[in-house]
Amino acid sequence: MKQQAPLYDFFTADHRRIEKIFSEAIKDTNNVDLEKYHEFRVGLLTHIKMEEKILFAAAQQANGGAPLPLQAKLRLDHGALTSLLVCFPAPQVIEMIRHIMEQHDILEEEQGGMYEACEKLTRQEREQILEDLKRVTPVPVHPFNKASYVLEVAKRSAKRAGFDFDVF
Repeated sequence: MKQQAPLYDFFTADHRRIEKIFSEAIKDTNNVDLEKYHEFRVGLLTHIKMEEKILFAAAQQANGGAPLPLQAKLRLDHGALTSLLVCFPAPQVIEMIRHIMEQHDILEEEQGGMYEACEKLTRQEREQILEDLKRVTPVPVHPFNKASYVLEVAKRSAKRAGFDFDVF
């Protein structure tokens, strides 16, 4: 019998929801459905908000205030994804987002990953965390910034997270 893991289930289900919206938005990477892509941006940024502000914070508190081992890497990934979402969804930007999300989700979802660690540490607070997650409001997003320096900032952010945009 599978051990109860409502936080794991909540976040992995949200990953699948976000991936589905992303796939629908980028069916044609040269002609992105910008309405769907907007929905993807809001969904991913809201998901990151839930992880950073609620789940990871609760796990860190339950861990005596010490960050969990994967927390720094996941935070760098979140920063890279956030900076890429500011850019217009050109094919290269889309491919980098897809690549980072795939690698990132593995670190969270795999056995012994971040979600399992959070689930174990926050067992006593689980119901409160789930209630807090239900009350999270969507993250407002600004229009794309098409200035050339924005892509350069996103590339540097991806590099800090271990992803080389120009080699990809």
